[in-house]
Amino acid sequence: MYLVEDLYKQHGERLGLELVAGKSGMKRRIKVPEAHRPGLALAGYLKSHAGKRITIFGKVEIEYLRDLAPPVRVKCLNDILSTPTPAVIVARRYRPPKELMSLCEKHAIPLFRASMTTMNLLSKLTLLLTEEFAPSMSCHGTLVEVFGVGVLIQGDSSVGKSEAALGLIERGHRLISDDIVKVKKRESSYLEGFGAELTRHHMEIRGIGIINVAHLYGAVCVRDNKSIDIVVKLETWDDQNFYDRVGLDEKYCDMLGVKLPFHILPVKPGRDVVLLLETIALNHRLKGMGYNSAKEFNAKLLNMIATKTKRN
Repeated sequence: MYLVEDLYKQHGERLGLELVAGKSGMKRRIKVPEAHRPGLALAGYLKSHAGKRITIFGKVEIEYLRDLAPPVRVKCLNDILSTPTPAVIVARRYRPPKELMSLCEKHAIPLFRASMTTMNLLSKLTLLLTEEFAPSMSCHGTLVEVFGVGVLIQGDSSVGKSEAALGLIERGHRLISDDIVKVKKRESSYLEGFGAELTRHHMEIRGIGIINVAHLYGAVCVRDNKSIDIVVKLETWDDQNFYDRVGLDEKYCDMLGVKLPFHILPVKPGRDVVLLLETIALNHRLKGMGYNSAKEFNAKLLNMIATKTKRN
């Protein structure tokens, strides 16, 4: 649940907000990540008025209200504010009409002044609200950037996720988060992973303890966030399992409604897991460029079989 109070505390300074009325309504809930200008609602057309959005008054709206007779102005504002408006913001540091201030106090609607121009305020507020309302989750794993590819390494406890990530860091790749990865859906199309502020740039290595990667390997080996491009699950090698040896069958996993390429990487003594993770990342980049080694090999094989069949 996201409140007007949360918006003011987290982004009030960035938006240049100043609370001028309706302090008792700071606990109002913001239900949708949208803001709007009242438009035709000021003229009395309320059929499609979106009362759940934060309402922004700009230069045009303030000048229009000033030209109205006081009784008409009160009725106009009362019709707009009687809906469940979470908050009202007056842009360009205009002084709100006294009727607007009194009605916001009456209905317990927080009223702010902002220093930004109307369009800048509307754009930035929409972006901030979209980010706050983005679907999110936390998952167990280690997120690293390998050759520009965001690789989420998962697996059972003590399978070697952190050790593999440490080997990648030693080779010049970058750590985003270890143990717990927070994931947010961006623009309804891709996932971005990041770590908690407390554990950022830290790793837990069994037998050693907590280490600060930025201090040990330098700031170039860490970053705060990265898009998640592929998921690799490490598991202990089992001779009874069948592991794909060609790569024609591409597997995917679903996270927050986004399909991600999924690989199972069996681990046993003697296998260079770090090298294999690098290979997976490079192969993913090649696939993104339209080159699929497994499909090309399969096509050559089928062509060779067809040629030999014709000769016979």
